[in-house]
Amino acid sequence: MISRRTISHLLAGLLGSLAMLGASAQGFPNKMVTVMVPYPAGGPSDAVARLVQVEYEKNLGQKMMVENLGGVSGALGVQKVLAAPADGYYQLLSTPMELVMAPLALSAVKFKPEEVRMASLMGRTSIGLAVRKDLPVNNLAEFLAWAKGKQVSYASVGQGSLYHIMGERFKTLTGLDMLHVPYKAAVQIYTDLGGNSVDMAFVPVAGPIIGMVKDNRFKIIGISSSAPHPQLPEAAPISAQKGMSDFIFDIWIGLQVAKNTPDAVVQKLNQSMNEAIKSEAFVKGMTTTGSQVPAGMSVAELDKFYTQEVTRYRALFKAANVEPQ
Repeated sequence: MISRRTISHLLAGLLGSLAMLGASAQGFPNKMVTVMVPYPAGGPSDAVARLVQVEYEKNLGQKMMVENLGGVSGALGVQKVLAAPADGYYQLLSTPMELVMAPLALSAVKFKPEEVRMASLMGRTSIGLAVRKDLPVNNLAEFLAWAKGKQVSYASVGQGSLYHIMGERFKTLTGLDMLHVPYKAAVQIYTDLGGNSVDMAFVPVAGPIIGMVKDNRFKIIGISSSAPHPQLPEAAPISAQKGMSDFIFDIWIGLQVAKNTPDAVVQKLNQSMNEAIKSEAFVKGMTTTGSQVPAGMSVAELDKFYTQEVTRYRALFKAANVEPQ
């Protein structure tokens, strides 16, 4: 039987550890922080990190180092952050592709989406329904009428990708006969859409895509966000089509930490990043590429948002019969 003295010592030790943790959180950050971008340098996520760095450092009161680590569809970088101490000094700049979809699609990924907690939502990128330019359609209603009774080919960057899941959901809601054509790289999809070799694809409306549309490489006839895209106002939201009200997708990017990071630290990161994304330079940089900067969300709002995203994509993967490979 454990003596009262032993119990007292154990309780004292526990209280002491909690006090030290609280003190550590209150003094955060007292050294440089590292932000992991789970892709090689030069990509879209890396650009967001560099764009926000100066303002984020100013608000944190510490320097920020950007680390790049690609591999396993971005999951390798996530796993490295989760293997580090959950003290807020090792952070993530990531999207639902790495955090939610990679664990659902790839057996090599060993973490679960719930092991991550969001500290800030920094940007959103709309996704467009792109069709080959020779189709006699200019909007979603015309496309659905044209596609009726035909087999429609749709491209994606692979099984279990966001664009594959969107294609399967689109197929379910419209009742169309659709053939999934997986590609290894997005650039080949854009080439084949431009060459009329594939009927449709869901593409991020950012970077070179808007230029391709204006150059008549292919058409975008719908947007999967709840509102039209500022640079493509003629493409109406897909959710406005009868029976498709829940077809709302976009690619969000945010700041994350390990789930067990102290609340006080998460609050500090939330306040610092929410303030940083208001800066004129960040907003201008994001909108120039076609992305939008959302209103800042509290930690409680982010917890709810992220839980809903995980639940939603789990259901979509199940409905599409996608198993980890």
